[in-house]
Amino acid sequence: MDKNRALTSLAALGQDTRLDVFRLLVKAGRDGMLAGEISTALNVRQNTMSANLSVLLHAGLVRNEREGRAIRYFADMTHMRGLLSFLLEDCCGGKPELCEPLLEELICNC
Repeated sequence: MDKNRALTSLAALGQDTRLDVFRLLVKAGRDGMLAGEISTALNVRQNTMSANLSVLLHAGLVRNEREGRAIRYFADMTHMRGLLSFLLEDCCGGKPELCEPLLEELICNC
């Protein structure tokens, strides 16, 4: 992951509702959630939620799948793993392989 992509991701998570959405989708796991379900769970108007989901999608933090007229969203854990790897790139005295077990524990294969 390059610095600009990391900054885009961190900026997307730096807003209250978007952070709540991402955490909710992480909790939902492989099942993900429909956009309307996310709005209801977080008590956010659907048009506001749509804008926030768009930012998260653009940042690569979520992915979506169309289900008829509805859209189901999922946390993109591969992207999050890349972001965490970027942040920990120079950890442990420049030996990032020492942090690999930490990343493996943090990121599930959801």
